[in-house]
Amino acid sequence: MAPSKILNIQNKQSGTNVTNTRKRIATRSQNSALNNVLVKPPVLGKDPRVKRKAEASPPKEKTTKRSALGNITNAIGKTLGTHQTQEPKKTVKKTAVTQVKPFTQTSSIRTLEKVVTKPEVIPQKPKPVPRVKPVKKDDGKVEIPSKIVKVRRSLDLEKSEDSSLYVSALDDIGDDSTKKFRKSNIQPEEIEETDEKNEPSEPQVPAEVEEKLVTNQLDAVPERTLPEGVQWDFDVENWLDPFQVSHYAMDIFDYLKEREHLFSIGDYMEKQVCLSRWMRALLVDWMVEVQESFELNHETLYLAVKLVDLYLTKVIVGKETLQLLGAASLFIASKYDERIPPMVEDFLYICDGAYTQRELIRMEMSILKVVDFDLGIPLSYRFLRRYARCAKVSMPTLTLARYILEYSLMDYSTIMFSDSKMAASALLLALQMKDLGGWTPTLKYYSGYSVDDIRDIVNIMNQGLHRNLKEDGLHRKHKETLTTIHNKYSHKIFFEVATLPLKDTLNI
Repeated sequence: MAPSKILNIQNKQSGTNVTNTRKRIATRSQNSALNNVLVKPPVLGKDPRVKRKAEASPPKEKTTKRSALGNITNAIGKTLGTHQTQEPKKTVKKTAVTQVKPFTQTSSIRTLEKVVTKPEVIPQKPKPVPRVKPVKKDDGKVEIPSKIVKVRRSLDLEKSEDSSLYVSALDDIGDDSTKKFRKSNIQPEEIEETDEKNEPSEPQVPAEVEEKLVTNQLDAVPERTLPEGVQWDFDVENWLDPFQVSHYAMDIFDYLKEREHLFSIGDYMEKQVCLSRWMRALLVDWMVEVQESFELNHETLYLAVKLVDLYLTKVIVGKETLQLLGAASLFIASKYDERIPPMVEDFLYICDGAYTQRELIRMEMSILKVVDFDLGIPLSYRFLRRYARCAKVSMPTLTLARYILEYSLMDYSTIMFSDSKMAASALLLALQMKDLGGWTPTLKYYSGYSVDDIRDIVNIMNQGLHRNLKEDGLHRKHKETLTTIHNKYSHKIFFEVATLPLKDTLNI
């Protein structure tokens, strides 16, 4: 019976009558009925909040849109949660408090003046320090007072107490000038005159003189002595064209030539037990098809093929992972050269679901580690564009050289040559096929190679083109399968250069 006593005592203290516990038990329907009967009508100015259901929509007057910048509108809605009858009362009270009626009384005017003047007096501005003349001592030495040094302080520094954080440019100039004046033996009268002259404006060079200096330095076309036989200086002719980068073009391509030995490729097919030359050519043909379907840059294709060869020189790859290597190389090259590279899902799709996303990313990491994250590889396509521009070759001839160079990507016998020599050889073979002459002194000057340096490579490229058109026995399979590049350059966009007749003998 102890609990009943405790309940009786609590009920007595609170002043309520003791009721039976069974009467306290009620269902939800009974409670709702009691609430409807007992709840008093809502008083103006109070939100009764009877319904707490999610289905109950707020009144139309209180609806607010949800903003994208967080809960700003929600906070406004909470402030507008009261009835409209309450808002004018609040505004009236505020206006009654803020209005100051007794303006005619002298006491109120004094109090208001005090209130207004107090915030202006708080940030006390220091009075301008007058210039103090230097005091001469008996010894004849001149001492510059310390106040002169601090005259050129900025207003921000004077207002702020923390002088170590906020220092303006004028302060630095003033400090440097005072240090220079202290070191020199200038008299104080000259110091004051120079300060007064330099304070309003610093001496400036006239605009006409500046323009002449700039034009003389940048627009001055250099005079170069060219070797015998060179018809023109391409860089000097385009000196004022910022897109040609004529100031640095020669140095850029010389630097790329110096880096070619860092990416040399040897005969790795002997180490690759599971691979063959035919499989590599088939992989390159598939990569060209991917480049054409995704509309990637040609530099992306050349870089991807170079990454494949560099990886195969150091890592032994199985037959199953060869296509994964080509897809990962294209993925890396597209992220390096493309503005909008394809996504991982696109490369998984072109592999026909043979690999997972994890496998592709792991192969990408492996390639980057083997290359040591150095993707600035000299590419033959860039050299070919440079040589064709300098020689002022027509676009159909340049497209034919591109076809020869791109077809040589499938030829395993050309992987050991440098990219600059490959570009020069493709251009020379295109000139021979078009009957436009041979290797001119202009091409020799800009490429740095003579005909003797590239003669063997030109013959190998020509043999590769002939090998593709043979119909007998062994090479018929190659002709039927490796047709992507030939079909690509047979289009009118590429001037149908793949349909041109080949040369049996070259005049080089």
